[in-house]
Amino acid sequence: MNRNISVHVESPMTDEERRRCLYQGDIVILPRTPASAELVALADRMLVEAFAPHHPREIHERLTPEDAAAVLAKLKPAFIHHPACKVLIPQIMREHGVDVEKLYFDVPRMRSAYPSDFLTSGIAYAFHAHRDTWYSAPQQQINWWMPIYPLAPDNAMAFYPRYFAEAVRNSSDTFNYYEWNEKNRASAASHIREDTRVQPRAMEPLDAVTVRLLPQPGSIILFSAAQLHETVENTAGVARYSIDFRTVHLDDVLARRGAPNVDAHCTGTTMRDYLRATDLSHLPEDAVQMYDDGTEAAYRTLYFGDKLAQGQSVNGSPGS
Repeated sequence: MNRNISVHVESPMTDEERRRCLYQGDIVILPRTPASAELVALADRMLVEAFAPHHPREIHERLTPEDAAAVLAKLKPAFIHHPACKVLIPQIMREHGVDVEKLYFDVPRMRSAYPSDFLTSGIAYAFHAHRDTWYSAPQQQINWWMPIYPLAPDNAMAFYPRYFAEAVRNSSDTFNYYEWNEKNRASAASHIREDTRVQPRAMEPLDAVTVRLLPQPGSIILFSAAQLHETVENTAGVARYSIDFRTVHLDDVLARRGAPNVDAHCTGTTMRDYLRATDLSHLPEDAVQMYDDGTEAAYRTLYFGDKLAQGQSVNGSPGS
């Protein structure tokens, strides 16, 4: 029998207690803090400047999908590589009691979700139901997700908590992370009307009952990479923008402590993407090698920020 899933709203837990709950399938809502408010404000400024004179939430009424994609192709990498992001994310960690000496994070991504008849592929991919672990994320990964503007139930993110401990037949066996980096990541902005890139997805009908959480801008939804989730079809009439980044804790990586793997069959690992919150160094190579499966020798193991990624779209990674 599956364990009941709980949603912890601003609960006074330690970071270790939070991680334990997340690995068991719970979801945690963290309050807005000065650093998360500053990160959201940065994203808002960049959006407003990029889409001026139009409001970012109304561009589906002002621009063509091609024009919007062209703006996003410059805006999203600019946000990813903005120097303030690598300062603010460690501050967010400290504000929530995380030991930043052992905390590693990947680059923050700005997401967009437009009405379903506008732009839902490529640079603004509307993610179907998926686990990040189908995309080679480790079972130790925790996702941090925050809205930039107020949410509505019909433009939020949805979770399928009943499947946390229940296998779903899926096509993750077709996915290799290194191959995705080499062949697909930089092409996201070219997929305007449809997205032809092969991505892992459920291969069986899912129970339609979902959970939709609506935190305020700057508040954070924490959830395991093993949590099944998706982008809600946007029928709210306004665009949704959000920020997300992912973390792993060194102690959990070394101890192989994380969420259960019930159905992920992908190859490769995202372990080389994470940077330590104190000095931006990568995970120790001996720790990464614990998760290598031999496919790293077949493709270039790209790091975020290398010359292939700089100045190009790197928003084609799983998220919502």
